[in-house]
Amino acid sequence: MEPGGNGSGGAGGTHTMKVVILAGGYGTRLSEETVVRPKPMVEIGDMPILWHVMKIYAAHGFDEFVICCGYKSEYIKEWFVNYRLRHADLTVDLRDDTVEVHRSASEPWRVTLLDTGVTTLTGGRVKRAADHLTETFCLTYGDGVGDIDITAELAFHREQGTYATLTAVQPPGRFGAFALSDEETRVPAFHEKPEGDGAWINGGFFICEPDVFDYIDNDDTMWEAEPLSRLAADGQLAAFRHTGYWQPMDTLRDKVILNKLWERGDAPWKVWKD
Repeated sequence: MEPGGNGSGGAGGTHTMKVVILAGGYGTRLSEETVVRPKPMVEIGDMPILWHVMKIYAAHGFDEFVICCGYKSEYIKEWFVNYRLRHADLTVDLRDDTVEVHRSASEPWRVTLLDTGVTTLTGGRVKRAADHLTETFCLTYGDGVGDIDITAELAFHREQGTYATLTAVQPPGRFGAFALSDEETRVPAFHEKPEGDGAWINGGFFICEPDVFDYIDNDDTMWEAEPLSRLAADGQLAAFRHTGYWQPMDTLRDKVILNKLWERGDAPWKVWKD
């Protein structure tokens, strides 16, 4: 199948392609928050960072999501079940035990919530979603935001014809990195958390073909380790350079930074209109 098949539509259009969001980790470095809720449900402004990630994709016409839950999955499920009600005018008839929704301001999203296991690693979570993914799909983490041009990345992915494309970013150190010369579009080798700063790193916001499932062994497979390394070795991992804003929410300090930007009305990742 041609990469990107049946995913037409630019920014503002609609896509049949699904967006897979990894939302099952413990978030141990944000333990002040994650003792009561899963990390993707930690709020920026008054909405979970997971919602912000989904809004980034929705701004580019994606409205079908597969969320891979794990730790405290019931928190995420309850939030989405109640989301429409929180943004609607209702009549609750206690005599007839009915709820009538008069008006809802919630997004026109279709959200599939998969319980992919509490201890399952990132690659395992992706593979557990395979039954829902029969064509090109987007994949990202539920705790990182940016003003990534996903429409341009999709076009780039189609041009490259690889099984996977990642978004390459350049923040200061501490993440898995790889060398990338000016002319290169394929990742030659992938290293998790090497020494030194200034290299390109994996910023998430992947576009994948179903072929990537063959690179994931089981629940104990980390997507960022063996699968990405093997894809790179096979010449099947492309890098879409993003030089704009990108910020993961790994620590309490990250959360404070993101909230300050949002409260000031100066959030670079807010690529959608209210």
